Amino acid sequence: MDPVLFLSWYVTLLVSLVVHEAAHALFALLGGDRTAYISGQVSLNPIPHMRREPFGTVFLPLAVLFFSGGQMCMGYASTPIDPEWAYRNPKKAALMSAAGPLSNILLAAIAFAVLKGLVMADLADGLHKWPLLVTPHEMEGPVYAIALLGSLFLLLNIVLAILNLIPFPPLDGAGILEGLFPKQVGPLLAYIRTQPIFTIILFVLIFNFLQYLWQPVLLFVFQLL
Repeated sequence: MDPVLFLSWYVTLLVSLVVHEAAHALFALLGGDRTAYISGQVSLNPIPHMRREPFGTVFLPLAVLFFSGGQMCMGYASTPIDPEWAYRNPKKAALMSAAGPLSNILLAAIAFAVLKGLVMADLADGLHKWPLLVTPHEMEGPVYAIALLGSLFLLLNIVLAILNLIPFPPLDGAGILEGLFPKQVGPLLAYIRTQPIFTIILFVLIFNFLQYLWQPVLLFVFQLL
């Protein structure tokens, strides 16, 4: 197992999760809910997020890295939200829910711009060599480091954005849908949240079928590099 790749995966995931949750917390604060702010979540400091979800930010990512041989990393974090605030302010709650996936899209866009810059500067080409989305001419040094981190940030944030936009609890897509249509879908989503079996079914489906959602997007991105 390549220790550099192992560490790069974990750092990329942790930064992506922290930005995602900080975006939730910031938009909740802007909308009038101070719950996450009081708990220290409106911050890019990873410590408050790791304290809140040690399993999702430390143990699960390291386990995924270990069992995948350093080829994949995944985890989760969460932000405390006042449910009464969300109920009284469904549109603001929808925006708060959307802020997380949008932050991942922003990180993916920044990573894409960096990789595209390498290609345009003739420091790398657009050929895919896992886990790189670009293959540097020099497979060492700063160009390799930039290409590696850019590739991981692009890949992981595309996956996180698509995953979180699925409109099923506890994912952000459910919060967006519930905020936009509280009377139509609110009772159904509230019922689903009380039934653990639905969460189990969701994650079984994600494990088996998520690749069919993000792979076409990533393939399209490859073609743009």
